[in-house]
Amino acid sequence: MEAALLGLCNWSTLGVCAALKLPQISAVLAARSARGLSLPSLLLELAGFLVFLRYQCYYGYPPLTYLEYPILIAQDVILLLCIFHFNGNVKQATPYVAVLGSSWFVLALQKWIIDLAMQE
Repeated sequence: MEAALLGLCNWSTLGVCAALKLPQISAVLAARSARGLSLPSLLLELAGFLVFLRYQCYYGYPPLTYLEYPILIAQDVILLLCIFHFNGNVKQATPYVAVLGSSWFVLALQKWIIDLAMQE
């Protein structure tokens, strides 16, 4: 019984995370404008999700404890691309995507880097 309840909680969390940013994404696409979206706050949220996900992977935590983060990261990347698309400069997204992608590998180069990234 406990295992079934825990499984239900895990999958419901994944479902909620999958639908969390969909209203925002659909509103941006319907308005065909990124007005009201803050690039710095989106980048900060994306960096936080990325650091936390890398930390969980690095220390070998079970995937069910962090499975929602790739979903949230994908939704933030879609919003990031929407910001650049509707502002008319998609090519300026390249450095941001490159930095976020390379930080995945840089965070795990040394143990102290990932630990420092998780400091308050």
